Amino acid sequence: MSLFRSMQISASGLTAERLRLDVIANNLANVNTTRTAEGGPYRRRVAVLEERPTGFADLLGIQSAPAMGRGGVRVAAILADNAPPQRVYNPGHPDADAEGYVQMPNVNVVTEMVDMITATRAYEANVTAMNAAKQMALRTLDIGRNA
Repeated sequence: MSLFRSMQISASGLTAERLRLDVIANNLANVNTTRTAEGGPYRRRVAVLEERPTGFADLLGIQSAPAMGRGGVRVAAILADNAPPQRVYNPGHPDADAEGYVQMPNVNVVTEMVDMITATRAYEANVTAMNAAKQMALRTLDIGRNA
């Protein structure tokens, strides 16, 4: 695998993790949103990552093709979580039903924070891999200059 290919793979990971962090931040920003344009409370979003197809065999869906040239990641979709909304007793809330319960978003702050930490760690790992590839390329140039 070439140094530039490894940098491209790390760059795709950086892009995917940044988008994943944006989705998590959006979930945290809407933790108390009880009304949306779609109606009802905000629904948690999840970024689905998949391997990025890079070769012609990948685009055709040929599974038996060699894995050479594959690599990287992309966001396949951003899906709404199907978990039911939380019912919270708050009779004074403007969106409370006849029994005094409010439909709150299905966002769990602790889960979002754990997801944020894992996305941050994955981002940092991709930065480290990219820096290592850059250092190898610079050392290769130094060897060429000294020879």
